[in-house]
Amino acid sequence: MTQAKMKIRKGDQVIVLTGKDKGAKGEVLKAIPSESRVVVQGVNVVTRHKKPTQFSAGGIEKIEKAIHVSNVALVDPKEATATRVGYKILKDGKKARVAKKSGETIG
Repeated sequence: MTQAKMKIRKGDQVIVLTGKDKGAKGEVLKAIPSESRVVVQGVNVVTRHKKPTQFSAGGIEKIEKAIHVSNVALVDPKEATATRVGYKILKDGKKARVAKKSGETIG
């Protein structure tokens, strides 16, 4: 099966569309294209109990787990709402990502 192209990258501002964190906004910390998943700051936070080791003290720590890319949408830079991503060829010949709602170029 061929892998679909992910239009969301590390550093993008996204909003969660479904699940327990619906409506939460955050920055993409890590993109995992092979699994079509992203790790979003402050979203899908789970608690892990770590044993002490020679290098760390251990204890309870909260970490963000990956969520499927279909459950997030890019935040429109102009309107601060969810938008889809399109592509546009600029005058200098470079390809740029564009927000479908407002037409704004995405960083």
